Amino acid sequence: QVQLVESGGGLAQAGGSLRLSCTASGGTISDDAMAWFRQAPGKDPKFVATITWNGGTTYYAESVKGRFTISRDNAKNTVYLLMNSLTPEDTGVYYCAATPGRYGGAYLNEYAYWGQGTQVTVSS
Repeated sequence: QVQLVESGGGLAQAGGSLRLSCTASGGTISDDAMAWFRQAPGKDPKFVATITWNGGTTYYAESVKGRFTISRDNAKNTVYLLMNSLTPEDTGVYYCAATPGRYGGAYLNEYAYWGQGTQVTVSS
């Protein structure tokens, strides 16, 4: 069974950048669509971005479009989320997720495998 581990979270100042990584073990994600979700304190998880199995197509939530970039390196079994121009509203726990299909969407129930999350805190 695929296991996902996120890293790269931490504290950033508003306007700064962070790059999150999600590395899979126990199997390959090269045929899986991948996504990032985030959960702000006291709120439900929300979609951030998704990428198709080969990296050919990406899709973003409106709130992060133009600031965040999702990418993947299938040789390394890893997906990334580069976050620029961070704002305090980007604060939350960021989760990566994988779906057995090659194309994923913005809904939590499309994804079968989840990481444990990494905390991102943006100070003003």
